[in-house]
Amino acid sequence: MKHLFVLLLSLSATPIVAQDFLEPLIVTATRSGQEVGESTYSATSLDSNFVRENTRRTLPDALQYTPGVLVQKTAHGHGSPFIRGFTGRQNLLLVDGVRINNSTFRSGPVQYWNTIDSLAIDHIELIRSQGSVLYGSDAAGGTLNAFTKSSDFRSRPDGKSYYGGSSFYEHRTNGQGSHTGRLETEAGVGGEYGFWLGLSKKDFGDIKDSSVGLMRGTGHPEEDLDFRFDYALGPDSTLTFAHQYVNQDNISRWHRTLNNPGWTHGSHLAAPGTWNANSYDQERSLTYIRYAGSNPHNDSFIKNWTATLSYQDVADSEFQDRRTGTRPIRRSNIDLQTLGTDLTLESEIGNGTLVYGFDFYHDMVDSTGSQSNADGSSYRESLPIADESTYDLFGIFTQYQWNVTDRLEITPGIRYTYARAELGRFTDSTGIPRTDETANWDSVVGSLRALYRIDDHWNLFGGISEAFRAPNLDDLSGNLTSKASTPSLGSLDVEPESFITYEVGARHNSDNLSLQAAVFYTQIEDVIAAIPATSAVNAPTVTANGNNGYIYGIELEAAWRFHSQWTLSSFTALQEGRNEIPAFVGGPVSNSPMTRQLPLTGSVALRWTSESEKYWFEGRILAAATEDRITAADQAADNQRIPTGGTPSYIVSSLRAGWQVNDHLDLNCAIENITDEDYRNHGSGQNEAGLGAVIGVRVSW
Repeated sequence: MKHLFVLLLSLSATPIVAQDFLEPLIVTATRSGQEVGESTYSATSLDSNFVRENTRRTLPDALQYTPGVLVQKTAHGHGSPFIRGFTGRQNLLLVDGVRINNSTFRSGPVQYWNTIDSLAIDHIELIRSQGSVLYGSDAAGGTLNAFTKSSDFRSRPDGKSYYGGSSFYEHRTNGQGSHTGRLETEAGVGGEYGFWLGLSKKDFGDIKDSSVGLMRGTGHPEEDLDFRFDYALGPDSTLTFAHQYVNQDNISRWHRTLNNPGWTHGSHLAAPGTWNANSYDQERSLTYIRYAGSNPHNDSFIKNWTATLSYQDVADSEFQDRRTGTRPIRRSNIDLQTLGTDLTLESEIGNGTLVYGFDFYHDMVDSTGSQSNADGSSYRESLPIADESTYDLFGIFTQYQWNVTDRLEITPGIRYTYARAELGRFTDSTGIPRTDETANWDSVVGSLRALYRIDDHWNLFGGISEAFRAPNLDDLSGNLTSKASTPSLGSLDVEPESFITYEVGARHNSDNLSLQAAVFYTQIEDVIAAIPATSAVNAPTVTANGNNGYIYGIELEAAWRFHSQWTLSSFTALQEGRNEIPAFVGGPVSNSPMTRQLPLTGSVALRWTSESEKYWFEGRILAAATEDRITAADQAADNQRIPTGGTPSYIVSSLRAGWQVNDHLDLNCAIENITDEDYRNHGSGQNEAGLGAVIGVRVSW
């Protein structure tokens, strides 16, 4: 029945989530301003109002209603979106255009996207299957650029002082009374300068659902700060200084611990946890200075420019208590500093615009780690990654947006990348201590995209995009535990991964109707994978370029304002992918489904807005079919996250409402999971929260 319901959703009007049907400008697709409806890619733009009104708790959660995205959650504080079949380091995360991906990113679902404060975001731009031309390594599934809030001093009256701010509080009943707060303030002089300061405090409690009950250990605290100062160097140029800080403590990988009693849903069984504890502390800061501007003279060669210097500091700490074994206690710490520089120039040449520049990121990594008994005896050093290491990533790129005719636009692009790793002290996959190893790679990738405007409302878009991922320090020297409890070791004998995506799509946009449909096919070559060393169950893995395959999918979305006060929006998506990978080192090559594919997923939302626009009400249904395209070996190796027979289907409903009381007071509320559905997103390590209410209050001045 649930499969039928999902299919009915997919056949409905098919979020183009902007309820006002305006075309927001995006910069990520071209590194220059462009309407999202004019992009040669499948693109999504979501603003802070969407995040707040839809009670999205984290950055990954904000993508839950985006077609082609599976929001996997290893833990309540660890979200890793699968974008067109890829996750973690095969997607690229940017904040204000600065690269967040670094050389310590491990494989598979990762926690790093959760270190972006969702309350500090002004808007996010997701470009699916963008490839590596504009931003470099990674971006096989997509590029997400999270733009943080700032004081919009140039929109204020020139020479006039201004001051303002807001405070926000949100309470969730499911989560032992989760509390979230945010304080923002801004000040400046119109046209001259502006300050912005934001402080967030979050206390997420343990969540519960109707089957497992209270999932103890799923809550965690978080503190965030963001500061920005913009100064007008002239009428057309701005100097920006920004600093952002995020701190999260004691985030439990709940599925591995004794707090996980296992999950039974009909014939689907997920195994209980076996460890006493497995927790993460995460701390990240980003500081950058940027000079951006434009030249208003018609005869100027460089029309626009952006130059950025950035510094990042990341500290990841993991604690494991595995209960049994010679040394059940493991502690791992990775400290990383990244220096970055980025220059983007824009010139008008002929009937088009040339965007070109370079970027360079230098990682400096220190790591410590140990395995011991609880009392510190039977001690052994166990580094999670090579200590005292560096990693350089340099790229030169260019892309030309050629207006062939008024209707036809063709955009070719090319990038050269050089990557170099210098590994300090580590133990290789054979157990031999190594020092001072180096490796380097280079790559040239291209893209060719096009847009054809059929008329004022319809256009066709698509093209070919290449992506690659250079091996990072984790690929080369990582010493971690993957899936349920499988050792995963790096290798020096790996080469870059490569991907080619072919995409074609169509859009319609008019005053009351928006439609988009896209079909894509991605060819996968030489993906670095953890291959079992032997045919034994839970055998240690060897890291190698052993994974080839493909994934294709279809994405449909639409929004229809059938009345001045009523809007119906919907989306659906489905993917199908296969891997060719050795069953074990030297063993036969198996052709199997890709892990964690997006099942047939659909959603329908109906929204009413009052004539005064002070009140709104929205009901939404989200549904997914059973995801059983898994192998017995994959399920057995990750049986705490993936139940026998696959992840069950679900139908989840919610109601949300808002009231703009006056210019200074804004209220919103929600009832989530109205039917108390017992469910989890495919590949996640925990169930989603059951029935609960959310109440939010924002006061502005």
